[in-house]
Amino acid sequence: MANAGGVQTSSALNFNIGVLGHIDSGKTSLAKALSTTASTAAFDKNPQSKERGITLDLGFSSFTVDLPIHLKEQCGQAGYERLQFTLVDCPGHASLIRTIIGGAQIIDLMLLVVDVMKGVQTQTAECLVIGEMACPRMVVVLNKTDLLPAAKRQGAIDKMSKRLHKTLENTRFHGCPIIPVAAKPGGPEAPDTAVAQGVPELIELLKAQTYLPRRNPSGPFLMAVDHCFSIRGQGTVMTGTVLQGAVSINDSIEIPALKVTRKVKSMQMFHKAVSSAMQGDRVGVCVTQFDPKQLERGLVCTPESLRTIYAAVISVRKIAYFKGALHTKSKFHITVGHETVMGRVTFFRHAPLEPRTEPDPAPSTGEDPAPFQFEREYLYQEEYLIGQPRQEGGDSDGKPAAPKQQDEKQWALLEFEKPVTCPRLCLVIGSKLDTDIHSNTCRLAFHGVLLEGFEEKNYPECSLPRLRVYKSKHKEGQVERVADDYTVIGRNLFKKETNIQLFVGLKVTLSTGERGVIEGGFGQSGKMKIRIPEGLSAETKLLLSAASRKKPKGGSKGEPAKEEEPKTDSQPISIQMSFKRYVFDPHKKMVQS
Repeated sequence: MANAGGVQTSSALNFNIGVLGHIDSGKTSLAKALSTTASTAAFDKNPQSKERGITLDLGFSSFTVDLPIHLKEQCGQAGYERLQFTLVDCPGHASLIRTIIGGAQIIDLMLLVVDVMKGVQTQTAECLVIGEMACPRMVVVLNKTDLLPAAKRQGAIDKMSKRLHKTLENTRFHGCPIIPVAAKPGGPEAPDTAVAQGVPELIELLKAQTYLPRRNPSGPFLMAVDHCFSIRGQGTVMTGTVLQGAVSINDSIEIPALKVTRKVKSMQMFHKAVSSAMQGDRVGVCVTQFDPKQLERGLVCTPESLRTIYAAVISVRKIAYFKGALHTKSKFHITVGHETVMGRVTFFRHAPLEPRTEPDPAPSTGEDPAPFQFEREYLYQEEYLIGQPRQEGGDSDGKPAAPKQQDEKQWALLEFEKPVTCPRLCLVIGSKLDTDIHSNTCRLAFHGVLLEGFEEKNYPECSLPRLRVYKSKHKEGQVERVADDYTVIGRNLFKKETNIQLFVGLKVTLSTGERGVIEGGFGQSGKMKIRIPEGLSAETKLLLSAASRKKPKGGSKGEPAKEEEPKTDSQPISIQMSFKRYVFDPHKKMVQS
């Protein structure tokens, strides 16, 4: 397919595969072996970035095969002739998080690379957690099988495969294919002439696992750029993956982090010129008059389609593998859009008796979660509430898993230490990335969907008061004495320094059943006057008069007070007051139902 200018549009269906796994499991060797086997020279790194001494933390390569029969039937009249696999090699944990979250909308299948000698390690489990959020299908590659003794090789592979199936049985990837390979026989020091083992079989398996991905060219254009370099006489090329929407030659695109807008001069997909690209495509976009040193990684988009936010409300779920509680006011590494920043978290849930709603769909389903409702009331939580175990994700076809008992629906307010630029409804992950990478603990703590962002720098004053999150408060004091049939004097409900005027008009209940209203302070010691509109009962007055008789009486000047009479079984009459205080109310008002 060609346009009038001779520029080709893509005739290959692009299918994105994330290559994930523990450090030293052989991810990069596998990506190289796949690309070499498919006779493509696309697996390279940007030489300009190498000259600048930047370590690129992502590797991209592609290989193309004949379109499988089942895809020909699904593609119909789309005009695809070939199937292009784009491999995203993610070496290193931090880049893994940025890449998978930033590209959650377009990862079609995950290759989980496991060292057959070591099995599932901490990072392997973290990759699995992210994969459950990001993509519907997975293939497990048991790598380094050449290191197993030949006589015991098949037995060891079968044993490890059984262990992995057991590990995966409660995930959305239960029953996924597991295949043995040796991506680089002899290990890293072996010569590049060493022939990979099992790779042709892996390619056939990948072809069988493909499906027609949902690609949506509508909506604002958004692309995750992973590196940027100049070509003399041409301009500056930004390479990356289209996360949503579409882009064509002569379109204007914005680099929101720099507030810069440029026009698209030309585009290429793996060295082939194209006139347009859409969601899921891996593309290089060439613009002019832009210094590549200003952008190594980041987002480009339709002008003014992204916003920069200082805080956000998200739906939230704890990641089951994270050990320990999630406390309000704790700080986490928050990965949102294509950025990771420190942020403080505040958890809350529906107020009691509020109707429950279904959980928000994951962002990869293509469905919008219900908008956050500011008009509702929410209950402040000191920490995330843990319910019964639940099953994440869905089956291998991306369908939702059978529902189980799960945590109560909860939300979180995230307050960022520095503003972030991101699309709406993007995936959010909270992590403890400062935990020792070699410790046997999952560092991914919670995940959710960004529902509402606050763009104002002074959001605590202008936006947060809309958020009706409250704390339930309860105070208890005692009746000291009766003033008259309709009034009592209370004590110990407030501290001496409390401004009792803030509580005037609030309702209280006596332990004897009477209901009253605080009228004001009494004296200077934190006592208060309480009005009982219906009047005190005869029994209450009797109890109070008996209590007052037990008080020690002062003697004449210089004489000690007389001993208190022996105690009886009667208890002092208590005063109970319950109210709620809205956490983000600048006036700190107390409210009662």
